[in-house]
Amino acid sequence: MASGTFGYGEEYADFLDPGRLGAVIVKGISLLPRPGNPPPRLVETPAGMINAIGLENVGVDRFIDVKLPLLRQRRATVIVNIFGNTVDEYAGLASKLDGEDGVAALEINISCPNVKQGGMVFGTDPATAAAVVGAVRARTALPLITKLTPNVTRIGEIARAAVDAGTDAISCINTVAAMAVDIFSRRPKLANVFGGLSGPAVKPIALRCTYEVLQAVKCPVIGVGGIGTATDALEFMLLGARAVQVGTANFVNPGVSVEILEGIERFLRFQGLDRIEDFIGTLDTECLFPFAEDACGVLDLS
Repeated sequence: MASGTFGYGEEYADFLDPGRLGAVIVKGISLLPRPGNPPPRLVETPAGMINAIGLENVGVDRFIDVKLPLLRQRRATVIVNIFGNTVDEYAGLASKLDGEDGVAALEINISCPNVKQGGMVFGTDPATAAAVVGAVRARTALPLITKLTPNVTRIGEIARAAVDAGTDAISCINTVAAMAVDIFSRRPKLANVFGGLSGPAVKPIALRCTYEVLQAVKCPVIGVGGIGTATDALEFMLLGARAVQVGTANFVNPGVSVEILEGIERFLRFQGLDRIEDFIGTLDTECLFPFAEDACGVLDLS
């Protein structure tokens, strides 16, 4: 489950068994609690949603003391998304979470402003991205996943910098910078003015970014962006993604992740495949036609 869309996991426990999922990636965690941005901070758009939550969270100490034990009880695989405004904050979070019972990995959110460099987002520059990943790598033995922003011109360069600095995997993408306005009040629909676009509208962008990253690095890549069905998930896997994250679709259907798992299983049986590994990365870019559109009427993956 993608960070920020599944709470701390316990919120969805009435709808599904978190232990069945590949992992629960919790809301982004900072060193100190954050109240987030003032409302309104969510707005629905055609085929998507813009959020400006502002990374509201309980802080790392309360997460460890209160939220993490609940996930352990559910036998969930937990990945903690971490963020900070300085390299030292990222490193401090890694130290606090290293060796913590129940934490399987860290996902580094580098879509945050670097306050020591005038607010430049860490993930838009290879050097600053590498500095964050390197600092976290030096403070933990946990597996590291670096989550990339799509708001760059050459995402492959950022991915390579993160891998060279010590990340074990890449997840892409985070939300796309966006805005919505109201013509009657003549004001932005978000108090923060700007926000991050997610949902089905961003899937083509996420697919393109994932493909570029897969060409640039050899480490495992996790596809994120607009996934709401088994077909969506399989498209990222076809490119070569080893896993996928489900985000905004959780707000529409809290049980969607299990439906996606079951849809993937049906597809594999339909294809006569015993393992998902036999499908991952089999995209044929040489022969573009014909499309197998007629198969859509044979197998329901919804």
